[in-house]
Amino acid sequence: MYDFIVIGGGIVGLTTGMTLCQKYPDAKLLILDKESQWAFHQTSNNSGVIHSGIYYKPGSFKAKFCREGNISMTDFCNKYNISHEICGKVIVATQPQELSLLENLYQRGLANGLKVEKISAEEVKEVEPHISCIAGLRVFSTGIVSYRQVCQKLVDIIRDKGGELLLNANVTQIKDVSNGKEITTSQGVFTTRMLVNCGGLQCDRLAKLGNIDPQVQIIPFRGEYYELKPEKRYLVKTLIYPVPNPNFPFLGVHFTKMIDGSVHAGPNAVLSLKREGYRKTDFNIRDAAEIFSYPGFWKLASKYSKDGIQEIIRSFSKAAFVRSLQRLIPEVTADDLVPTHAGVRAQALKPNGELVEDFLIIKDQKSIHVCNAPSPAATSSLEIGKAIVQELLT
Repeated sequence: MYDFIVIGGGIVGLTTGMTLCQKYPDAKLLILDKESQWAFHQTSNNSGVIHSGIYYKPGSFKAKFCREGNISMTDFCNKYNISHEICGKVIVATQPQELSLLENLYQRGLANGLKVEKISAEEVKEVEPHISCIAGLRVFSTGIVSYRQVCQKLVDIIRDKGGELLLNANVTQIKDVSNGKEITTSQGVFTTRMLVNCGGLQCDRLAKLGNIDPQVQIIPFRGEYYELKPEKRYLVKTLIYPVPNPNFPFLGVHFTKMIDGSVHAGPNAVLSLKREGYRKTDFNIRDAAEIFSYPGFWKLASKYSKDGIQEIIRSFSKAAFVRSLQRLIPEVTADDLVPTHAGVRAQALKPNGELVEDFLIIKDQKSIHVCNAPSPAATSSLEIGKAIVQELLT
């Protein structure tokens, strides 16, 4: 009998595991993951950004956890000598109609307690000489890191503190038993007093296995990236973002300097017909059937049909993708870019077609389920782990 079993070995599951080890050093802990390596899905396929928290509604979990997570993640990297850089970023308006949106973003940054500065087009060029814009914001606390490296250190810490970790353990059944939960996996059956579901792209299914109705469904969105050829990396010094479209719940294609020195451009946001589908051709009949039979999907699709079509065009047309990037850096050409990895975002959707904007954590007597933790979950992960452990005390 374990005191705690965490399902999901991404960054949220691992930070939760580490926090449990620290809070309850004598407890028996097991972390399960169905893959053959830790942090295989969202954690290892994101843009590697330590976010500031500028985009999120003041007072929300995302705003609070991201702002605090920016600090705690940076401290963690400093403590364990993990390569990272607080390089800052610029968010730029390229058209007059975006100026009011830029102002709103500035006010939101101030409301979230961030160091953010309005800068002119000329001042933007001092930071990023190749940008074309009419105004910008400088956000100082944004950084870059390899979250895969962070996760490897988390695994090491958990092991050092006596926690157990098991890969290739696909969960097939969760049953209530008198003193907790019984979890059947491809590696055997385990019992625990408290279950923590950090299943990412599978979190809603795991919740239902545990007789919890999350009242949301995960809809997977694939984000595709290009990479600047090495000889063109000079075009980007830090991170360059457009003003996000307030009518579309994604940030738009942007440029990100990675911790290894490469520069990635993207992502778009395309519906994936497989929850863990990283290629355009990936398809899973169960995943697709669940999407198309869910009323919330059709309500979402009708609301964002125009934007969704543009994202699909960008997915299949490199020229269209490049045009989006040229709004920020006109010098970029199709020849400067090569395809690189894609990621899949696990986005919770309500039956009424509304996207769940904030982190969503659901608790019952013997389990806690993280049912919405897309970006900025990696930045916020240490704080999410603390919040989960705090929930266990209530």
